[in-house]
Amino acid sequence: MSDHNAVAGLRVAITGGTSGLGLALVRRLSAEGAHLAFIARTTATVERIARESGAHGLVGDIARKEDIHPLCLQILGMLGGLDVLINNASSLGPVPLALLADTQCEELEQALATNLVGPFRLTKALYGALAASAREGRGAVVVNISSDAAVSAYAGWGAYGASKAALRQLTAIWAEEAKGENVRFLSIDPGDMDTPLHAIAVPEADRAALKAPAMAAGEIVESIRDALAGASAATAEVQP
Repeated sequence: MSDHNAVAGLRVAITGGTSGLGLALVRRLSAEGAHLAFIARTTATVERIARESGAHGLVGDIARKEDIHPLCLQILGMLGGLDVLINNASSLGPVPLALLADTQCEELEQALATNLVGPFRLTKALYGALAASAREGRGAVVVNISSDAAVSAYAGWGAYGASKAALRQLTAIWAEEAKGENVRFLSIDPGDMDTPLHAIAVPEADRAALKAPAMAAGEIVESIRDALAGASAATAEVQP
C-alpha cells in the first residue's frame, strides 16, 4: 500500500468529471488534497461540481479539436503544471447499442473522436508539462480508462470496443516510448460500474451487481500512487 500523502498536492486533470467514474475521481482526489481541474460539456453541471468539490471546472468537449488547446492553457494556468492526466470521458457510439452493420459512420467517428483521438490530442498537448513534472521529481502519470470491451468481442459494442481497443494499444506504445522521460502510462479497466453510461448501454442490468464508482475510483487512485512510487524509485536509481 502506497503512502496516502502521495496524492496531496498532486496537480491532476480529469476528463468527464461530472458523472460516473469521473465524478467519483474528482471527489476522491479532492478529499485527499489534490489540486484538480476537470472537464465536462455542460456548463451548469460543471459549475455545480466545482462548487461542491473545490476543484476547477472547465467547460469543453475533448472530441472537438478546437477545444483542446484552450482547455490545456486553462489547465496549466490554473494548476501551474501537471502531474497526472486521467482520460476518462467516453462515448458509446450509437445509442441504443447497435450491430456494426447498423452503425452509422458518423456514430463510429464520434466514438473514435471521444475515446481515442481526443485523449491523444489532450495528452500530446500536455505531454511537455508532464515530462517537466517528471524531470522535477514530482512524477508524471497518464491514466487512460479502458474496458473489457477493448479485449472481448461483444455484439453491439463495436464502436465503443474498437475505440477502446485502439486506446489500449495507444497507451501501451506511449508507455514504451515515454520510458526515457519517466512518464508513466496506465490503461485501467475499472470493471462494470453503476454509472449513467452503463445504464444507457445496458438498461436491464441489475444495478446491485455492479461496482460502485467510488470503489473503482479508489482502485485507480491506488494505481496512481503505485506508479508515482515506481517513478520515484527509478529516478533515485539514476541519481549520481
